[in-house]
Amino acid sequence: MSATKPDSDHQNPSQNMHTSQPCPHATPAADPLTLNLPLVQKILVGFIRNEVLRTGLKRVVFGLSGGIDSTLAAYLAAEALGPENVMGVRMPYSSSSSETMEHGQLVADRLGIQSKTLSIAAQVDSYFSQLSPDVTRLRRANMMARQRMTILYDQSAEFQALVLGTSNKTELLLGYGTLHGDMASALNPIGDLYKSQVWELSEHMGVPPEIVKKPPTADLWAGQTDEDELGFSYADVDRLLVRMVDQRIPLADLENEGFQKQFIERVARMVRTTQFKRRLPLIAKVGPRTIDRDFRYSRDWGT
Repeated sequence: MSATKPDSDHQNPSQNMHTSQPCPHATPAADPLTLNLPLVQKILVGFIRNEVLRTGLKRVVFGLSGGIDSTLAAYLAAEALGPENVMGVRMPYSSSSSETMEHGQLVADRLGIQSKTLSIAAQVDSYFSQLSPDVTRLRRANMMARQRMTILYDQSAEFQALVLGTSNKTELLLGYGTLHGDMASALNPIGDLYKSQVWELSEHMGVPPEIVKKPPTADLWAGQTDEDELGFSYADVDRLLVRMVDQRIPLADLENEGFQKQFIERVARMVRTTQFKRRLPLIAKVGPRTIDRDFRYSRDWGT
């Protein structure tokens, strides 16, 4: 399930992202986006298998959008758990393209995973019919994403499964997703892969070329594409993010490397102001050990 545009009604206080020194182990001569594909595939397959089985479950459910992110997650999950233990749910709206449905079915057929189709049109339209007709497109998009995640969590109860996340690192860093919508999950195998790396690993794993090559879209309205909405390409922003975030290169140095100052500042601002989407809700500190501050054990603490 692809991401949607960031929620517009939340802001986070700006923080200086670039006070740290460049990573001493960085190797500027090498392309920092290049992956050891067989090794990464092995790590991610093992991650899904280990994290699911340690809960006592053996299945996952995910949004089967027919996009590159959900498809890669499906391929990894099918290898990790067996296709019989993977459920893909297609959740079209009335404006969803036929290509989205066709590509979702192609993935299900190719992998042999379980699948079902559950429309979100009735609940979305019923809600907005009670409101003024000038509801923004962004509000509709966020509602659609949250309805889809509601369905996935209900389906996870029926299927006795964990919800598998499908947001990539580029989307997560930019906040290009809906809080409690497509950004919600029990575990996410591709959240540390930039979009460029998702494409690379997908080709390596044999994802159908028609899915790899199509423009990324959340399919929330006719003609919508991620890159048009963002205003820049994934290739360009991935090159910037990997230097800015992974290698901690100061802003001035990034400009000297050829990145436009306006582009650097815009992307840095997007990362700063959407930090609230990448953490648990802020909790007022009263006791000696506060969740996400002083109490930071892993979720399986005590086992």
